[in-house]
Amino acid sequence: MNGAVAITGLGLVSPHGDEPEAVLAALLRGDSAVHEVFAGRLPRPAAAATAAFDESRWFTKLQLAGVDRVSQLAVAAADLALADAGRPAEGLAAERIGVYVGCGMGGGGALEAAYLSGTAGGRVPPLTIPAFMPNAPAAHVAIRQRAQGPVLTYSVACASSAVAIGEAKRAVQRGDVDLAIAGGSEALIVPGVVAAWQAMQTLAPFEAGDAEGAARACRPFAADRAGFVLGEGAAFFVLESEARARARGARLRGRLLGFGLGSDATHLTKPDAAGQARALRAALADAGLAPADVGYCNAHGTATRIGDRVEAEALAAVWGAALPGLRVSATKALHGHLLGAAGALEAAITVLALQQRQLPPNVTGGPADADLPLALVAPGDSAAPALDAALSSSFAFGGTNAVLVFGRA
Repeated sequence: MNGAVAITGLGLVSPHGDEPEAVLAALLRGDSAVHEVFAGRLPRPAAAATAAFDESRWFTKLQLAGVDRVSQLAVAAADLALADAGRPAEGLAAERIGVYVGCGMGGGGALEAAYLSGTAGGRVPPLTIPAFMPNAPAAHVAIRQRAQGPVLTYSVACASSAVAIGEAKRAVQRGDVDLAIAGGSEALIVPGVVAAWQAMQTLAPFEAGDAEGAARACRPFAADRAGFVLGEGAAFFVLESEARARARGARLRGRLLGFGLGSDATHLTKPDAAGQARALRAALADAGLAPADVGYCNAHGTATRIGDRVEAEALAAVWGAALPGLRVSATKALHGHLLGAAGALEAAITVLALQQRQLPPNVTGGPADADLPLALVAPGDSAAPALDAALSSSFAFGGTNAVLVFGRA
């Protein structure tokens, strides 16, 4: 499978908005979109990053029946990506267009509403099943864009959308499709889901009513890190062969150079440095790059005690003596953990950072963990004038590890 894969469109609906350059600018400033949610309704205070979204831009009231927020976000982000790409599907045979979507848990809002209504003796909405099924976002994108090629959903926990983008790359390279709409969506900020994550003791603590504490609760690679915060949103790429993109005069956002995928095969929730290192090496090999060629890593960086340590160990194992030249940040601190859509949003941020050669800072709010030998991007030190390649890592519950490597166009 040879040939470069071009990124000709990028669309997102995120906690920092839906205009890509403005989103990157907010991250470069270190603006946090995290805030307290469901005050007084959960066992402990909880923070999350939510997306301001006007569904009326894409749906009529009649169309919204049975369409969960997770699918609404996906339709919007995919449509924005195609607009960004100059509507490349026009004139293309519908069966040559594929849709590849990552979604970790499906329509949480629809499922929670059905449960609450049913247990209270009320009427369960008859479209609950098609609203919450995990493949609904992909189906809605395909219907909206009239894509009649492969329409696939990848549900691989936190690696879902990174896997979707990587598999879309392979499909373009194989010639399975001429155009791939690839990304992910997640919308799980509902009390039941947040309470379930609290029960796992993985969410970052803060004092109720402390807005600043909530905004800075997630501190990846910090000495006092204590967990992550949830986020919601969607992000999509338009992928096509570089030859096709250039033939139609498309603007390239970047190039998808490499995809690495593997499994720890050790534990359902505990990460493994050797497994992550295998995925990193596979992505570099697919890209045809040495570790020293890659100047930035948008890390998985969940700000858990063990997760950040294991990720640092994996990077050190692969980069070796070149590790000081790899600048690292985890943008989850500012936009939350989008679970199934995390890989897509963080990949989009990585591509934007490559385009502008400006790196989002790693926001800790305090000292970094001295035991983790990483060159963290400091606030105010975002310039990367020589940056030509960067990667985004997504390491999931279940042990699946996915790494995407990008290059400047």
